[in-house]
Parts: sequence; structure tokens; C-alpha cells
Amino acid sequence: MQGSTNQQAYDRGSTIFSPDGRLYQVEYAREAVRRGSATVGVRTADSVVFASYGRRRSDLLEPESIEKLHDVDGRLGLASAGHVADARRLVDFARRFAQQERLRYGQAPGVETTAKAIADHVQESTQTGGTRPFGTALLVGGVPADAGTENETARPRLFETDPSGTPYEWRATAIGGGSGRAQELLEDEWVAGLSTEDGVSLALDALAASTEDDLAPESVGLAVMDAAGYRSVDPGGYLT
Repeated sequence: MQGSTNQQAYDRGSTIFSPDGRLYQVEYAREAVRRGSATVGVRTADSVVFASYGRRRSDLLEPESIEKLHDVDGRLGLASAGHVADARRLVDFARRFAQQERLRYGQAPGVETTAKAIADHVQESTQTGGTRPFGTALLVGGVPADAGTENETARPRLFETDPSGTPYEWRATAIGGGSGRAQELLEDEWVAGLSTEDGVSLALDALAASTEDDLAPESVGLAVMDAAGYRSVDPGGYLT
């Protein structure tokens, strides 16, 4: 009973460490991500592929209103899992950051630079009173606009940011509900030098592994980021 009371005391503060070094509110935010439907990111030889599953609460719901994939500035993309409203706030932050970078430096922001800026913004909510952690995880992907610059390499980049504000770089990963099963498939099937078409197929296979539902075109979002920029892809041709 005493242990339960102590935990509740640390639950009340989003910025207070428990004696064993845990931030309970961050852990609860991660649980919110796990309760969302899955999103998958795959890095190929010349692109990054995003695939997301948007569970429809009703047949009357318009599929286009389920937004989990986002164009940041025509080159970079964001994909989310968890609380959609929290994700939208971070998407807005990323777009403002991209605009500021273009105005300040006259060039598109880098993938790593953008991912770390988002992560820094998320981290602030874990140490500022009166706030709570963001209940969403993001994938940030794209191909650098200026290959060979000091901060970017020529290859595509794929990053994840979680509610703690930690950025990770991946070759392929999954976030959201069922991400463990999707990650196992990615670890078994991903190989270096994938084509974009193979990357799309792998992302959809991993997405299918994350859920017991049958994937339908109206419930799946698909996007590709390559040297030409961000573009949405119709999943219908891949799910027939």
C-alpha cells in the first residue's frame, strides 16, 4: 500500500523523478503511443517510405480525415502514432522550423537537423512545470536537398522521436500498436540496397503484421520521400 501511495505522489508531477530514476508521465505517454495504430518507416537505397494504418471508428468516417502522414516543406515527411492532436502540434512546429531555416540559411533544412529540433522541443515538456509530455511518437524522413554538405550525407535518412525527446536513426522501424510484431518482420526482411518498390512492399507487409485487421486502401496511408521530394502514393495498387 505504501509503495502505491509513493508512486501516486510521483505521478502528479511530470517533471519529478521517482527514486528509481523514472518519469512516470513519460512512460504513460509511451503507452499512449502503443495504444495508437501502427506506422512504419523504411529506408531504401534512394528514398524513405512511410506506411500508416488508420483505424476507422465508423463506416461514416471520411478516410481523408485520418491524418498520420504529413508533408513538412515539400522535401521532408513526418509520420505519427499516438495522440493525433499532439502530433499535429509537432507537425506545425516542424513546418515553422523548416520555414525559419530556409529564411535564415537560404536552403532546405536537413533531416537530422529537423528531427533533433523536434526532439529538443518535445524534451522541454519533460522538465517544464505545468506541461505534460507529448503523447505521440514521430518518424522523420527524407533525402537531403544538398548532398555532401557538412551536416548531411547523400543517403536517405530516417529518424524516430519518442515522448522523452530522444532521437534515434533507423534503417527501418515501426511505432504504435503492434509495432513489436512489425519490427520483427522488418529485422528479418530488410536488406541494404532496397529499391523504392521493394521498400513499399516491405512497409506494407510490416504494417499488416502489426494488426489482425485486413488492410484496405481506405485505411492505409502511403508516402515516399526521394530526391524529387515528398509525394503521397495510392496504396490501392499494392493491396489488391
